[in-house]
Amino acid sequence: MPERVARFITIGGRVQGVGFRPYVYRLAHRHDITGWVRNVNGAVEIHAEGTPAQLQRFNEALLSEAPPLSAPGPLAVAACQPEHAEAFSIRVSTASSSAAIHLPPDGFVCADCLAELHDPANRRHRYPFINCTQCGPRYTLITALPYDRPNTAMRDFTLCPDCRREYENPLDRRFHAEPIACPVCGPHLQLVSGEETHEGDQAALAATVAALRAGKIVAVKGVGGYHLMCDARNDAAVTTLRARKPRPAKPLAVMFRDLKALGEAVHTTPEQEVLLDSPERPIVLLSKRADTRLSDHIAPGLAEIGCLLPYSPLHDLLLDDFDGPLVATSGNLSGEPVLTDTHEAHTRLAHIADAFLHHNRPIVRPADDPVYRVIAGVPRPLRLGRGSAPLEFELSAPLAEPLLALGSHMKNTLCLAWGTRAIVSPHIGELDTVRSLDTLAQVAADLQRLYQVEASRLLVDRHPGYGYRRFARDSRLPLAEVWHHHAHASALAWEYPDADTWIVFAWDGVGLGDDQTLWGGEAFTGAPGRWQRAASFRPFRLPGGDKAGREPWRAAAALLWETGQSAPFA
Repeated sequence: MPERVARFITIGGRVQGVGFRPYVYRLAHRHDITGWVRNVNGAVEIHAEGTPAQLQRFNEALLSEAPPLSAPGPLAVAACQPEHAEAFSIRVSTASSSAAIHLPPDGFVCADCLAELHDPANRRHRYPFINCTQCGPRYTLITALPYDRPNTAMRDFTLCPDCRREYENPLDRRFHAEPIACPVCGPHLQLVSGEETHEGDQAALAATVAALRAGKIVAVKGVGGYHLMCDARNDAAVTTLRARKPRPAKPLAVMFRDLKALGEAVHTTPEQEVLLDSPERPIVLLSKRADTRLSDHIAPGLAEIGCLLPYSPLHDLLLDDFDGPLVATSGNLSGEPVLTDTHEAHTRLAHIADAFLHHNRPIVRPADDPVYRVIAGVPRPLRLGRGSAPLEFELSAPLAEPLLALGSHMKNTLCLAWGTRAIVSPHIGELDTVRSLDTLAQVAADLQRLYQVEASRLLVDRHPGYGYRRFARDSRLPLAEVWHHHAHASALAWEYPDADTWIVFAWDGVGLGDDQTLWGGEAFTGAPGRWQRAASFRPFRLPGGDKAGREPWRAAAALLWETGQSAPFA
């Protein structure tokens, strides 16, 4: 019989809050490995004992079969003294340091949970909040670290005996699944339409589908906020939604039951289909089919539509029961962060929605849907959000101090950076309203608290009129001011650290330049911290100043006036 030996294995990366320890436990049982696993400072440590052949197969499987929500780094394996353990166990974790914390994004509903969702014999049949260690909310659920149920929005939902048994069984895929729930002990749906209220999951779903089929607009509470939903084939419903929001021309996203249904409305490539079905489940910009049955008012005058697939069990049930595509646009007032609170949504969206599908699982912080485009076969994010953020980058050189970058005034996101780590927040929105600025302050505070890092300096745009200037002043932290288009050039240069000197074309929207005029299409030479403006589009007067960034007709009128022509539309 081959001699049993011991190995000490360390795995970094995103391995906490994603069911990695239970996965290791089950893998060890399969390969007849004894020892233990534990979380330590953001990594996973494993003491594994077995024959050399068993350990080889175990090590290979650790990465090749890793849970879909995880992103493990390379294994560090070292020989160690055997402890002669008789079984494999999960040990108590130790606290994490800021250098090792990895906050997991929200996960889409996994295949195992979907199978149970549609199995009439399963106790979670058609339960809209089914989840396990491999799927379900994370970022929008966590209130504090470590990631344990009392530190989540599920803390007030006491586990029933059946859920408790699953939660405490290391061989069960719901072992320490912090959002675990079932119809007996978990959250539930409620549909409110005028004076009518439909309580209970199935009654609320049935009433929601009936409202959508009748051409109504329904505000649906999801994972990271509310959607405004209506029948994507109903011209009257779509035009009513546009008039009420108001959103006269900006395209609306559409959710489809599956790739087959989606293919009846748009053209797709294999790369786009992989992206649509990826764990992020983003909105992907796709070319419309000429014979599509979707309303022409979804993306008027455009050749593309933003499309996504269901990513939560609630959306899966809704699309299955409705049996057709649904408009799924952000449940917010134009430009603001997506709404998350039931009472606030009911109040602020009352003039838009005919009915509200609420649930009583709190959303701790907003996360709007991410938006992607496939360019030259490569997925490129246009907006980070639910499932794709927090997004982490590794910096090419360590920072001298922790920094919080406050981003731009439009399409705002934040970035917290320290050491060689940079964490980008989900999309927040335009900073024109009090609610947007409140959300910015909440996300800034949450990132620093959860990652256990306090910024010692803020990076801000030099434009004095940006909405976050008051937040920056109130923080009393020193400011590092950056010219808007210099920031774009530096972001590109960061991706290629080996290059010393650059020629960069920053063709962006309006931003304040170092000559105190509004810049747009710029060419720079140099490198981060020493950019020189080499060329620019010829300047012209902008009637309304910054308004031209939102109302492009102003720029068109100005160019006509510059050339001595009339502008009848101005």
